[in-house]
Amino acid sequence: MNTIETDTINRETIRMSKSANLSDDAMLLAALKRGDERAYRHLFDAYYRKLVAFANRMLTDMDLSRGVVQDVFVMLFDRREEITIHTSLNAHLHQSVRNRCLNLIKRDKMKKEHHQRIFDAGDEIETPSLNIEIEELEAVIRVTVDELPDQCRRIFRMSRNEGLSNQEIAETLNISKRTVETQISKALKKLREELAKNQLLPPALILLGALFVF
Repeated sequence: MNTIETDTINRETIRMSKSANLSDDAMLLAALKRGDERAYRHLFDAYYRKLVAFANRMLTDMDLSRGVVQDVFVMLFDRREEITIHTSLNAHLHQSVRNRCLNLIKRDKMKKEHHQRIFDAGDEIETPSLNIEIEELEAVIRVTVDELPDQCRRIFRMSRNEGLSNQEIAETLNISKRTVETQISKALKKLREELAKNQLLPPALILLGALFVF
């Protein structure tokens, strides 16, 4: 066998080895953490369609399902350097999509219940004053969350805004699940205190369920 043939075989062996590595979760995750776009594209191509189909079974809205899956992939890439996955990539991605879908379903349900409560109240609620109250409520919530300590604020937003489970947050930030629960409790306590101080706690609980939605 001449040198050219040997070099060709060696290159092909390396190429096949790299391809095989991409199918291995540990190697794929390591490549992803290095910012290897080839690994990211491989992961996207391998899971995107099946994850969209999975999300659509829960949401029955294809556009919304695509958005959920795209958000999961964006989050995965943005946090690639710090993410820790104790299960398989397949299980992690499906669980992330599932949590986001459940969060959307929960928000939609609470929004409908909120609207129904306002409708049922009828003439007892004056719309202009209600709108002002809600605006004040949202402002207090926004400012209070912004002023939380960095870790507390980040964990709270990952839970409430991104729909991640406590376990997912713990794995993403490489901290204990108990730490996540403690930080969320601290954030909720601070929010309750600020809402009560501004005499907005009853509207928050009754009208919006705000402590669990925003």
